[in-house]
Amino acid sequence: MPSLETLLDEAAYRHLAVQYALGADRRDKAVWAALMTQDIALIVRDRHTEGLANVLPLLDGLAATYEITQHRVFNQVLTVDDDTATGETYGIADHVKADDGGQTLIRWAVRYQDRLRRDGQGWRFSERRLIIDWVEKHSVTRQRT
Repeated sequence: MPSLETLLDEAAYRHLAVQYALGADRRDKAVWAALMTQDIALIVRDRHTEGLANVLPLLDGLAATYEITQHRVFNQVLTVDDDTATGETYGIADHVKADDGGQTLIRWAVRYQDRLRRDGQGWRFSERRLIIDWVEKHSVTRQRT
């Protein structure tokens, strides 16, 4: 049976991953800023972006590229070593993009390989490496309310 401290660390990691997804979907830089260290490194495919001031504008690119996104968080593992940790989060990232009068859903099966640091306010991401295991594309009709 895991210790209470282990369970709390795992819950904090889950919270970070879920809030990261929420921040991405809402294009909310304040949410992302609260989850990341100042020296965060975000690695997406072959693009390596370092520093919070450089990572936050990536949300603008996400908004410019896709009409809407929806990220979901699934399996997670976390290994803690004092005030640092490594983890991996599985998820699905859906992206709706306009094309030729219609819309395409681009679904990524993803894994984030993470490095985290604990400070006086809790755990924060110090590195997130996105691995895309596969991509699906489908025509969709987006419901607007």
